[in-house]
Amino acid sequence: MKFKKLALVAILVALIVVYFAFDLGQYFNLAAFKERQAAIEAFRAERPWTAAAVYFVLYVLTTALSLPGAALLTLAGGAIFGLGWGTVIVSFASSCGATLAFLFARFLLRDWLLGRFGRRLAVIDEGVRREGAFYLFTLRLVPLFPFFLVNLLLGLTAMKTWTFYVVSQIGMLAGTVVYVNAGTQLARIDSLAGILSPGLLASFAALGIFPWLARWLVDRVRARKVYAGWRKPARFDRNLLVIGGGSAGLVAAYIAAALKAKVTLIEKDRLGGDCLNTGCVPSKALIRSASLLAQIARACELGIADAHARFSFGEVMQRVQAVIAQVAPHDSAERYRGLGVEVLRGTAKLLSPWEVEILGEDGRPHRLSSRGIVIAAGARPAVPPIPGIETIDYLTSDTVWDLRELPRRLLVLGGGPIGAELAQAFARFGAHVTVVEMAPRLLSREDDEVAEMVMSRFRAEGIAVRVGHRALRFAVEAGEKVLYAEHQGQEVRLVFDTLLLALGRTANLRGYGLEELGIGGTRTVDTNEFLQTRYPNIYAAGDVAGPFQFTHTAAHQAWYAAVNALFDPFKKFKVDYSTIPWATFVDPEVARVGLNEIEARERGTAYEVTTYGIDDLDRAIVDGEAHGLVKVLTVPGSDRLLGATIVGVHAAELLAEFVLAMKHGIGLNKILSTIHIYPTMAEANKYVAGNWKRAHAPQRVLAWVERFHAWRLR
Repeated sequence: MKFKKLALVAILVALIVVYFAFDLGQYFNLAAFKERQAAIEAFRAERPWTAAAVYFVLYVLTTALSLPGAALLTLAGGAIFGLGWGTVIVSFASSCGATLAFLFARFLLRDWLLGRFGRRLAVIDEGVRREGAFYLFTLRLVPLFPFFLVNLLLGLTAMKTWTFYVVSQIGMLAGTVVYVNAGTQLARIDSLAGILSPGLLASFAALGIFPWLARWLVDRVRARKVYAGWRKPARFDRNLLVIGGGSAGLVAAYIAAALKAKVTLIEKDRLGGDCLNTGCVPSKALIRSASLLAQIARACELGIADAHARFSFGEVMQRVQAVIAQVAPHDSAERYRGLGVEVLRGTAKLLSPWEVEILGEDGRPHRLSSRGIVIAAGARPAVPPIPGIETIDYLTSDTVWDLRELPRRLLVLGGGPIGAELAQAFARFGAHVTVVEMAPRLLSREDDEVAEMVMSRFRAEGIAVRVGHRALRFAVEAGEKVLYAEHQGQEVRLVFDTLLLALGRTANLRGYGLEELGIGGTRTVDTNEFLQTRYPNIYAAGDVAGPFQFTHTAAHQAWYAAVNALFDPFKKFKVDYSTIPWATFVDPEVARVGLNEIEARERGTAYEVTTYGIDDLDRAIVDGEAHGLVKVLTVPGSDRLLGATIVGVHAAELLAEFVLAMKHGIGLNKILSTIHIYPTMAEANKYVAGNWKRAHAPQRVLAWVERFHAWRLR
């Protein structure tokens, strides 16, 4: 097999070398064709079958070897053989050549790829088995990138050769007709004035319009396929129907109402979803109280000899509920009804791609039809299947707010953002907190030095950080709750009073009709770049759609989902994830946008790193908060930002400048030239830009400037 591969490589290389060594490309241009046009046509008239065979072989070799010139050969086919025979010959020759290129790539490279990237390739192969023929047909109709790349890349997948050939034959036929027809017009050009002939202009106009028509055709075919078996209502009750009243659902409904659409929002529990009731609002209210206690404990650092605080944990938790109640009117049914949204309390279930059954509070179901539907069903805390967990009365980020007494020994399972935030807050109230994390550090999505800063602060505040610990089982022994974990091959026994599960959130995918409609998804609902599900009129946004589970991302997605649902097929927008910021509200606060070093390495993105230590910042020193850093990643040799991470006080607020810069293409040079108020924490952003500038100072120019100043001293 190895000898056969080497032999094939040798033959292919030899053919390509011959092509370039003898400058055969000179014959693949319009001028060369025009010079020989009369002789070629005479040969074709005298020996039509020989001419067709030679042309066929030449075309197959050109496409099989992925050589330039296929487009001119197609036009020449129309000029030599006319529209009918030209289309037939080019159609079969192009498909045969493409299939040969497909087979070459498979024979030479697929085994090597399987050995190196077998797991990733298996995922691609599964997608190709399911939808590969359709996507190949789409690429043949609408050439998003050159056909030769389609041939080579699909050869590396598990697509069947016969499928590739047949789909290519059918998919390229329409484009072949247009190009061959253009060739019939090119054959009649005798001068530059001939370019303006109506026939030629019509042919090239068709070439320009064809991709749009092809895209429309593909969308129509796909829609007919996916909607087969469903009966579409003759008239709709609503323009948009939104399932779920969390951040994504509220924003989608708001946008639809603002655009004067008839919209209904359905929520079975409390409006505001996780963010208002169990997430962002209560957690930040709790963190605020805990932060005040931490500041009082550090009073001596600010020259205050004695400061202390008396508090009741129950009163703190009552304040948390009061804050929720104060914010709740922003997400209330009354407010949204005033904005023009019909708000219904009940459980929704999809009956068809356009119909939803709503089981109201009165227990009576009724149906609504809608042209567009947005699924914003949110997520719930993840509960791992750890043996013995059913014997523990555990808390989650949803239920922890029911506490009115401070746990004495709190075990937090999970060292991500939720676990880290709550662990530090409870520790500052006086609980003995242990954080158990399977990864080698907390906040595993952040860079090493960022996570280390947080872990160092946690340990300094008395939090037991158990990283690299894998939970094995829970037990109740002699009246005590115990977690057994594995660490470096040893079993560790951890005793606790209260367990808080903080292992992320799981999208709500069941109970409202996704399974019955065949809408796929394992961890989240499967969507495309427009947030469309399997059915183009059904969209998903927020936690249920992923890939980010942030309130601001849910709102961001909701705009795209609502606008696309209301205006497709006339206009729709691809969701933009290029500048998604997020923050973890621990102390020191961590905020990030774009890439960090971990992600840049995973993606193979080249980058430069510039940092500025906040311990050197005047305002941070004055406030007693001289710790943290600003870290930016830039394109090598450029001031264009790839990402930024800030660790320190008010990091989330400071990050906004970098989010704006990345969104609008502003580089570090412009940040450096922007006036920042002194003394502020925001100066850290300017100083990191200054560090980048110094590292990229033009040394040769500065050497000449130094000589210039020395000369002026004379």
